[in-house]
Amino acid sequence: MNHKRQNIKIHYQNLFDKHGDAPESVQYSNTESQLKRFEILFEIDKNMSSLIDMGCGLAHLYDYLISKKFNGKYLGLDFVPEFIEADKLKFKNDSQASFMEFDIIKQEIPEGYDFVLLSGVFNNKMNNNKDFMLNGITKMFKSCKKGVAFNAMSTYVDFQAEDLYYSNPLEVFDFCKRNLTKKVALRHDYLVKKNSIPFEYAIYLYK
Repeated sequence: MNHKRQNIKIHYQNLFDKHGDAPESVQYSNTESQLKRFEILFEIDKNMSSLIDMGCGLAHLYDYLISKKFNGKYLGLDFVPEFIEADKLKFKNDSQASFMEFDIIKQEIPEGYDFVLLSGVFNNKMNNNKDFMLNGITKMFKSCKKGVAFNAMSTYVDFQAEDLYYSNPLEVFDFCKRNLTKKVALRHDYLVKKNSIPFEYAIYLYK
């Protein structure tokens, strides 16, 4: 693991030590913004029967899905071992949920799941962000049976934080459309914080 990626892992371990099972541990500013992102990703297909949560963190997406009557098969993947240990304990009595320590750069994503959802994984600045993002999207789409939904920070903003990575949604859309599937939807209309601008976007890919 390169130096930047190792620093990101330590960053999340420190957040978890400080905040415990809370949105702040996975770098969300609050529950409201976290739930809005989940809502947008879930709109790819509200009747999905199985999914992988890429970069699952503390499995808050699974909590959200359960609240929306999801009762399918769920696999949470994350490269922070403390998150996976906490998730396994939290959902030890849930036969539909499983969790695995996973590095998207080094490993192949398990197959057999309808959808792969990703929230926030592309946001931390690291070496070769663009390659990490596009390779990750490609791997996710290859592994899924029906589709992929992910979000990312947009370059259509009036301010950029130094430690975050912002991608051009048009370039990412173009990559997906030309290389992965003709069925692509770009969402750049939603707000995760009131009285702000749409500073991130979501893309849906369908097979």
